[in-house]
Amino acid sequence: MRPSTLLLLATALACSACQSRAQFADLVFTGGKVITMDSANATAQAVAIRAGRIVYVGTDAGADQWIGTATRVIPLGGRTVLPGFEDAHVHPIGAGFNMAGCDLTEYPTRPAVLARVRTCADSLPAGEWLVGSNWALPLFPEANPQREWLDSLTPGRPAFLRAADGHSAWVNTEALARAGITAKTPDPINGRIERNQKGEPTGTLRESAIDLVQSQITEPTPEQRRTALKRAVVELNRVGVTAFHEASAGRADLEAYRELDQRGELTARVLVSMLAEPTLGLEQVDSLVAWRKEFQGPHVFPMAVKIFADGVIEARTAAMLAPYLDKQDDAGTPNWPAARLDSLVAKLVDNDFSVHVHAIGDGAVRMTLDAMEAAERGKTRGTRRHQIAHLEVIDSADVPRFASLGVIANFQALWGFPDSYIRDLTLPALGPERSRWLYPIGSVAKAGGRLAFGSDWPVSSPMPLLAIQVAMTRQDPADPAGATLLPEQAIDLQTALRAYTLGSAYALGIESETGSLTVGKAADLVVLAEDIGRVSPTHLGKVLVQLTMLEGRPVYGDLATLEPKPAP
Repeated sequence: MRPSTLLLLATALACSACQSRAQFADLVFTGGKVITMDSANATAQAVAIRAGRIVYVGTDAGADQWIGTATRVIPLGGRTVLPGFEDAHVHPIGAGFNMAGCDLTEYPTRPAVLARVRTCADSLPAGEWLVGSNWALPLFPEANPQREWLDSLTPGRPAFLRAADGHSAWVNTEALARAGITAKTPDPINGRIERNQKGEPTGTLRESAIDLVQSQITEPTPEQRRTALKRAVVELNRVGVTAFHEASAGRADLEAYRELDQRGELTARVLVSMLAEPTLGLEQVDSLVAWRKEFQGPHVFPMAVKIFADGVIEARTAAMLAPYLDKQDDAGTPNWPAARLDSLVAKLVDNDFSVHVHAIGDGAVRMTLDAMEAAERGKTRGTRRHQIAHLEVIDSADVPRFASLGVIANFQALWGFPDSYIRDLTLPALGPERSRWLYPIGSVAKAGGRLAFGSDWPVSSPMPLLAIQVAMTRQDPADPAGATLLPEQAIDLQTALRAYTLGSAYALGIESETGSLTVGKAADLVVLAEDIGRVSPTHLGKVLVQLTMLEGRPVYGDLATLEPKPAP
């Protein structure tokens, strides 16, 4: 045989070996409870990953063909594998700042809040602003804390504490003075300055009135904003989130996302909703179109626009169809008159934006559905994914419209139990008939509506499993033997998991890439410490996330911790 023939034969054999090696997976999970969210292959035992993508989902025996000498094999011992959770409504940058500031989340009583505020104030240099967050509205009479209480805790400095829901703020006398707020200051558009019987500001600000004081606080630097975002994304990865919807972003936020993405430090996929300002006209859409092009990146998709249709029930700023029982002839005023909302949504649709609307009251929900219906009439929907977030009250006549209009019902399922917000601030305002439609997740699902779940963190916990627990039980996760809120609105485990995975992926417009464990999709997945199909629903929130992977690489946890320990 000639040397040239031998060379050709050797090359062919080498290439054949290379090709064979290329067919093996980099990583194979075996022996798991794999919940795929893929209707064609609902459950499996094994998942194989190569070059960041899923190449096999099926039985352990079938996975053998993907295992070569360089393949890492992780036996799961019955642990659950899921698609990565996708949070359809979250505020990571605000959450990141809260984590590093005077966060009042873990202080459930008024004395505990006051003590924490004093500690925060005492730790600051003289005269510096005290900025904090997440005090609970029900801790104060009529959700209206007084400036004098804050004055005694923060002498010699201005103080600004945003409420947990983000729609109220508690400020002291010095902060009011710096903002020039007096008894003569009129309420701003879409805002309210709470006042005492003499007409003087009490220290509680609602909605856009918050900006009167917040505008006096120095804006964070770009580096501080990026640091806050990184801090929050690390926490989201820790609870199993691999993609999320930034629910309200301005230009500075977009710059933070772009910078982290370009540095390779953004360990999640992000749909961004850019905020539409009620004080601006339709001309703002042109700027949003420009931002969409400017800031899109490998993991950042500014394809949606956020609209605040109303406020919240606790502050009586949510727009209802009928008046509040404790506010004579006052049903709450929407942030956008119907005609302006219709015009804005229509122009956004004409520019191929998905529209993401905050709507709490049944009046705001109906206005939004009407606007979306009119804007899409006669059009091909394409990739636009319109959604309404929060949905605390939906009139029964509007429940089937989510399915018929193709509007996504974006629920924060963790809110659906009878806490003090519901008992003390909501039920008395709505009465028994309207209260039958609080967070009607089950009704929307039964009517065929698409569900997506989000946390609204930092308003509430970012833990998907905790929200899924409440979606199934409608009970306080801290009191599983306690009262339920409309148990007929509970949903089953598969429906809840789907809402936090493939349902949210659809809402983010990335369902072809993620949301299910399907061959060809990115290996975005989460490994849980237990088989969640076997645990009680009241235990779900305690199940640990052991590993979160984005594109086949760990972004939380370590593969080594899942491997069996060698015998001593």
